[in-house]
Amino acid sequence: MKFVDEAPIYVQAGKGGNGCLSFRREKFVEKGGPDGGDGGDGGSVYLLADESLNTLVDYRYQPRYKAESGQPGRGRNCTGAKGADLELKVPVGTTVIDTDTGETLGDLTEPGQRLMVAQGGWHGLGNTRYKSSTNRAPRQTTNGTPGEERALKLELKVLADVGMLGLPNAGKSTFIRAVSAAKPKVANYPFTTLVPNLGVVQVERHRSFVIADIPGLIEGAAEGAGLGIRFLKHLTRCRVLLHLVDLAPFDGSDPVENARAIERELAAFSPTLANRERWLVLSKTDLVPAAELDARCEAIVEALDWQGPVFRVAAIRKAGTDELAGRLMDYLEERKEEEAANPELAEAELEAQRQMQREARQRIEELREAHRAKRHADQNDEDDWDDDDYDVDIEYRH
Repeated sequence: MKFVDEAPIYVQAGKGGNGCLSFRREKFVEKGGPDGGDGGDGGSVYLLADESLNTLVDYRYQPRYKAESGQPGRGRNCTGAKGADLELKVPVGTTVIDTDTGETLGDLTEPGQRLMVAQGGWHGLGNTRYKSSTNRAPRQTTNGTPGEERALKLELKVLADVGMLGLPNAGKSTFIRAVSAAKPKVANYPFTTLVPNLGVVQVERHRSFVIADIPGLIEGAAEGAGLGIRFLKHLTRCRVLLHLVDLAPFDGSDPVENARAIERELAAFSPTLANRERWLVLSKTDLVPAAELDARCEAIVEALDWQGPVFRVAAIRKAGTDELAGRLMDYLEERKEEEAANPELAEAELEAQRQMQREARQRIEELREAHRAKRHADQNDEDDWDDDDYDVDIEYRH
């Protein structure tokens, strides 16, 4: 299976059935009158959020869908059959965008949520509808109306409460393995993680949250370096971000400069996302001599002028991970209680997420246009940045 988080599709609702022109004809019945029935309505196209799906790969290979048209009316006042609705299943977390207008039609964030994306055509009227005291043999009918047609773009953004970001090998995958049942690949080389990984962190019985790990960023990611920044859009739904900084990088680089590089890439991608609640996590404390640990951590915090929460973890030994998970759970519950008590705060949160997604969409499209222009100039079609068919590696388990 491949992980595909974007897919363009074309949907067409069914046409309404035409009305029937008919007159009653029976033996021994004179002047039977009109008996043409109405046509049937055309079928509509719906999207249904299905929690068993985690990729849009099916829509990459089959992009066109059409609902059934309504049947025409018949004599003896028989109404034509209604066209069957077409229901397309998509992963939970899918955003639906009208390609022609840029309008966001809906956001499928709950399992079972249903969204109509193309309205079926209305039925035509048979000549029975036009009979009156002055028009006893009407020959008027109407045709059914065409179904709605739309070019859509489906965007999948994983549903997670907490998102992690950092350089490759910052310890993100090890951390998610330590706090959840997810088992992403862990290895001592860059870009071990190629697609987002999800894990459910259960702090106590009936108290849990979802955490997301995305592929690591590098300097220049905003310009397409490494795996680029397109996976950052999966953090736009998160309420809090964990910024992991390796205390002992294997390449001998400066942790402070590494942290600043991530901040620059985040700001270049989405200023709104860069201002999101972010906690600093100093990872791999077990690789630093105990006598130097406090001084090194304090120096990093001071150099970054960090004002938010700071945590120290050694995820491979699960040192400090339980405390961090507990603090995250408390923070998320407090936020949810505040939003439940204040509808304006909840609406402000939704608007912030929409703004991040708009900025992400715009930035990713700019990168694609730049890449297409470069590829055209080089006359080299072998490298396709827009191809996001990676092996799926999502874990979403308790």
